[in-house]
Amino acid sequence: MAWPDSAVRLRGLFAGLACIALAAVVLAGAARATERDRLLAFLEVTGFGVAIDSIALSAADAPAMIGMVPDDFGLAWPRITAGVFDSTLMRGLALDMLDETLDEEMLGHAAAFYASDLGQRLVEVENASHAHRADEAARKEAEARAAALSPARRAVLERMNAAIDGSGMAERAFREIQVRFLLAAADAGLTDGDFDADLLRRLLAQGAEEARAEMKEAALVSAAQTYRSLSTDDLRAYADALEDPVMGRVYELMNAVQFEIMANRFEALAARLGEVPPAHDL
Repeated sequence: MAWPDSAVRLRGLFAGLACIALAAVVLAGAARATERDRLLAFLEVTGFGVAIDSIALSAADAPAMIGMVPDDFGLAWPRITAGVFDSTLMRGLALDMLDETLDEEMLGHAAAFYASDLGQRLVEVENASHAHRADEAARKEAEARAAALSPARRAVLERMNAAIDGSGMAERAFREIQVRFLLAAADAGLTDGDFDADLLRRLLAQGAEEARAEMKEAALVSAAQTYRSLSTDDLRAYADALEDPVMGRVYELMNAVQFEIMANRFEALAARLGEVPPAHDL
C-alpha cells in the first residue's frame, strides 16, 4: 500500500528531525566525552587524582571517633574499606563535581602551571607524599625537619599554606566530616544512642581555635617534609603562583571537592561497618 502524500511528507519530516536530533546527541556526547577527557587530564597533570586516592589512607582514623579500632571489625575491615574508598569510584565523584564547577579559565590556568617544569617537579613530590600513611618514625623526621627550618624557608612555606587554605576551610571541613560520620554511625547502630547534630557542631566548635592552630602546625611540618628536595627559590615561585586569584579559586574548589568526597565516603563507611557483626562473631 502506498503512503498518502501528506503521510510521506510527515514521515520524511520526522526522519529529518530524527537525524538532526541524533546528530545533536552524537555531537553533545562527543563534546561531553572531550570535556571528561580534559578533566581526567586535569586530575593527572595537577596530581589532584592522587590526592583524591589518598583519602583512603584516612579510613583508619574513623573508628576512633566512636571509640573503636579497625581490628574490631575483623577481616571485614580491609574488604569494606577497599570497596568504600575505591579509587575509580572516588575519582568519578571528583569528576562529576568538577564537571559542574570548574570553569575554562580555572582549568586552563591550573593545567598550564602544573604542566610546566616546576609544576611537574612539585606534583612528583606531592604525589609521593600522598602514597602512604606516615609512621611514627616518618612523623618524627618531619617534625625535626620543620624545627630546623631557616626563617626564610619557614616564611615561604607558611605563605604557601596560607594561599592553599587561607580561609580556614580545612578546620571547618574536618569538623563537619566528624559530625556526618558520627550521625551515620548512630544511624548504623555503631553507637549506644543517637546524636543531636546541632549539639555536636556546637561541641566541636568549642575547640575550633585549638584545632586550627594544630592543623596549621601540622601543615607546616608536612610541607617541610614534602618539599625538602626543592630549593627555597622554587618554593617562592610556587607561593607566587598559589597567590594568583585564579589559582586561589582552583584550590578553594579542589579543597571543597576533596572534603565532600571524604565526608561522603566516611558516611558510606559507617553504613557498611554497621552491617558487620562483632569481631568475636566473625
